[in-house]
Amino acid sequence: MEFSSGGGGGGIGGSSGDHHDASDPHRRKKRYHRHTAHQIQRLEAMFKDCPHPDEKIRLQLSRELNLHPRQIKFWFQNRRTQLKAQHERADNCALRAENDKIRCENIAIREALKNVICPSCGGPPVTEDPYFDEQKLRIENAQLKEELDRVSSIAAKYIGRPISQLPPVQPIHVSSLDLSMASFSGHGLLPGPSLDLHLLPGSSSNISNLPFPTMSISDMDKSLMADVAGNAMDELIRLLQTNEPLWMKSTNDGREILNLENYERIFPRHNNQLKNPNIRIEASRDSGVVIMNGLALVDMFMDVNKWMELFPTIVSRARTVEVISPGMLGSLSGALQLMYEELQVLSPLVPTRQFYFLRFCQQIEQGSWAIVDISYDLPHQENQFASSCKTHRHLSGCLIQDMPNGYSKVTWVEHWEVEDKAPIHRLYMDLIHSGLAFGAEKWLSSLQRICERYACLMGTSNSTHDLAGVIPSPEGKRSMMKLAQRMVNNFCASLNPSNGQQWSTLSGSNEFEVRATLHKSNDPGQPNGVVLSAATTIWLPIPPENVFSFFRDESTRPQWDVLSNQNPVQEVAHVANGSHPGNCISVLRALNTSQSNMLILQESCIDSSGSLVVYCPVDLHHINIAMSGEDPSYIPLLPSGLTISPDGKLDQERGGGPSTSSNTGGLGGRLSSAGSLITVVFQILVSNLPSAKMSPESVTTVNNLIGNTVHQIKAALNCTSSG
Repeated sequence: MEFSSGGGGGGIGGSSGDHHDASDPHRRKKRYHRHTAHQIQRLEAMFKDCPHPDEKIRLQLSRELNLHPRQIKFWFQNRRTQLKAQHERADNCALRAENDKIRCENIAIREALKNVICPSCGGPPVTEDPYFDEQKLRIENAQLKEELDRVSSIAAKYIGRPISQLPPVQPIHVSSLDLSMASFSGHGLLPGPSLDLHLLPGSSSNISNLPFPTMSISDMDKSLMADVAGNAMDELIRLLQTNEPLWMKSTNDGREILNLENYERIFPRHNNQLKNPNIRIEASRDSGVVIMNGLALVDMFMDVNKWMELFPTIVSRARTVEVISPGMLGSLSGALQLMYEELQVLSPLVPTRQFYFLRFCQQIEQGSWAIVDISYDLPHQENQFASSCKTHRHLSGCLIQDMPNGYSKVTWVEHWEVEDKAPIHRLYMDLIHSGLAFGAEKWLSSLQRICERYACLMGTSNSTHDLAGVIPSPEGKRSMMKLAQRMVNNFCASLNPSNGQQWSTLSGSNEFEVRATLHKSNDPGQPNGVVLSAATTIWLPIPPENVFSFFRDESTRPQWDVLSNQNPVQEVAHVANGSHPGNCISVLRALNTSQSNMLILQESCIDSSGSLVVYCPVDLHHINIAMSGEDPSYIPLLPSGLTISPDGKLDQERGGGPSTSSNTGGLGGRLSSAGSLITVVFQILVSNLPSAKMSPESVTTVNNLIGNTVHQIKAALNCTSSG
């Protein structure tokens, strides 16, 4: 390192007695002195301790290093300048990198803005200067205020008070809707006047409140979850494999229910909620054979999307919040997930059961699997659910055992602790209190039916009968089954919307109560626009199996379907999807109508816990697409239909004694009931206008539709006096 000796005075390297003339150019050249390694090391050490040495330190260093004090002074000056330059270069590099990053983000944002679509009009964004945009808005705002003041002053002259004291008036947008069966076009389904609808207040604002918080789960939390799941698995296996004294036969209906006294004695708990008088216990066990091998069942249980497809009539919503453990060695044994779930009864009169839970899977032995579910309370999430009942899924799950020929034996346990915060609706009180609504029998019978459907879907035999070979191939049959399955899933989801909508009571009487909700539909395979869902539930003193047979029979359809205008319908295609003759898909054609290009797609399904009849108008072109085997995913569907379930009252409660109905058609008769709960559901595409309120005209139309349907059902079944 070389440092200049400075400009004034003689340098160390020169002679003090230099006889050259001062004007000699060699005299004006800078002379440098190269310091030794020892000198530089000593100077660097001093610079670290004192970058600005005083004269005393400089003199000391001069004597120690045999350097002139001015050389010491200049060295420190140059060293400080060098350090400052290094810092500036580092800062410049950091700023340059940040600048490049911002430039890249700016370019990416500009490219993204080119593809932005205006949410209001669907067109490209208007690229104007933000300053001018703001100025335009200010000018427009001033003009609107002037117009408002002018209109207010005029209106005040006529009403005698300021217009600001009046309640707000929503604008009415008229959307004509031809609902006659003769014009079964598009998705308008009702006869009567035009339906002017607006979105219910707050329906869209609730979307952000969905109970899926962003959370970080620590290793300690995961370890605690693993301990909870492991203990739950041990207890579940004992519950599954032990009969008496834990389980006993119900004296009312022969179901297996938990002996709570023995359970508390065998599995004591420190915070025993069983002693809380406000807690209702639902605990049951059931077993049966399922047409699916064990490994496939385990895979569907541990995949949340497949899980929802297995139980569309029970699970209205589910999500995997966190995978705590994916399993061991490529197997699902040891897999642990934190999940969220909403369980439903197919009626707007029954609130959903919402909860977080742990799902743990373990292979017990070759061909034998156990899956346990247990509620898990998350920190700061105790009061997030606004449901009218507080539920805790105490210990539930199933044991899956492989059987020959691709079958499995499934033993199911459901154990709930429920605290009702509001009274249960009178129609569903017996069904809920009996434990049938969410009991083991409900889950197992639903699983058996849907697995039969999957077996028919994957089968190669063409178990169809139609006119003139309407469904020509197995591919066409599977396509029709997928289309009908999507229709049923959509129907079940409409009864408990997952996007925050709330049911509003449109009318209520001693006979029945009509509830409705509105939501925007923009999913693939559904018509875009505002959809009205309206429903009511009634009780009839007729066994559920008889009611189901009445609704699925096309010959009796004109007696209850107000859309048919009493015109007969003809079945033109039939696809069986289960062992019970009522489990099938039908394509119906309305007779004596001018709309020959419109057909009705219908699926009916039944098991021992209840039944469905779901239908939807589909034009001939889309039916041909499905029947030819093409992908039916984007065929628009807006289904309506009926749900039928037992009322929860046993035959002996009416004085008839225990009964196993003879016309259950292979359902076993375990849940035989002499009364039925029927929920009538209509979905109607109204318009695509973003609105805020339901108009009185829409209330009248929906009430007339539901009322006429209910009255025709009761008249056809000779139940006009039933409540």
